Amino acid sequence: MREPTFMILTALVEGPQHGYAILTEVRRISGGRVELRAGTLYAVLDRLRADGLAEVEREELVQSRMRRYYRLTALGVRRLAEETSRLRDNAEAATVRLRRAGLLLEGGAA
Repeated sequence: MREPTFMILTALVEGPQHGYAILTEVRRISGGRVELRAGTLYAVLDRLRADGLAEVEREELVQSRMRRYYRLTALGVRRLAEETSRLRDNAEAATVRLRRAGLLLEGGAA
């Protein structure tokens, strides 16, 4: 799973959000490291919908524009949990090897 996809799914964990809120939440939870463009966001959301990982919960008209609220599906929650576990396992394997090689201190700094 690519990082933008992971971050969008993570942003949706706490409940349905519209596009701009997702962009803002991804920036916040990544500490500003991940900055998505609107085109990227909506392409990922379209793919997540096609894959059954997210869906449109509702639409509302705001200042003559349609605003869609996206939410995770049960499958989306399961896939995010699986990816989180995979990333944790990979990070742990790397941490063990770095420490064993003396390249990582106990606090995690190199």
